Amino acid sequence: MAKSVTLREAWAGEADCRSCSLRASVLFAGLVETDFDLIQDPIDKFDLMPGTALYKTGDLGEHMYTVRSGAIKLVQYLPDGNQRIVRVMGGTDVLGLEALLDQGYHHDAIALQRSAICRFPMRVVRNLSRNNPRLHHELMSRWQRALSEADAWLTELSTGSARQRVARLLLRLVRDRESTECELFSREDMGAMLGITTETASRTIASFRREGLLVESRPNGFLLDIAKLRLVADN
Repeated sequence: MAKSVTLREAWAGEADCRSCSLRASVLFAGLVETDFDLIQDPIDKFDLMPGTALYKTGDLGEHMYTVRSGAIKLVQYLPDGNQRIVRVMGGTDVLGLEALLDQGYHHDAIALQRSAICRFPMRVVRNLSRNNPRLHHELMSRWQRALSEADAWLTELSTGSARQRVARLLLRLVRDRESTECELFSREDMGAMLGITTETASRTIASFRREGLLVESRPNGFLLDIAKLRLVADN
């Protein structure tokens, strides 16, 4: 069930928003008090279960979204019907930027894990960005970050051997984290991320476990040997 808070509450750090990515990501941090006189639309907060679609390719982009926790995969479909996961969005990431251009969404956005989501109306962002240079600049920074991330997925996760691709993916999953523990996706999803078969993804993960590159700490939770994975990723 969705819970609504006002943008003023999110900005002020109320309603459990002090740790929310809407605030921590500085997307709305440049607002001033008078901006809120123009805002009547609430922010909706809700959880998305694994396998549930947040939006579909071509849907009219009326909202933008931010991921508070969890992981959302962005999926495109090949002419033969196979899927390719082009990016995985995590905490503080913003989805649906293309809607700023009055375009439909470019991907299917589907939860990989249970995810906490905030949804805010696109018209609010458009109206604010016209009059708030800081918000406009932050939105442009988000565009650049999305392009850089897309480039990284193309260069890091679509080239090299299967072992290199899997190692690079594992390293990305714990990037900027204090812990080396991560939760793995299904082998089918891993294959769709890396452009390899499900069987190859399964064999590679099994090989890494035998070699001690990842050690299961809980069901589907693994501690990574960062140094060894970097050797595999780079060679």
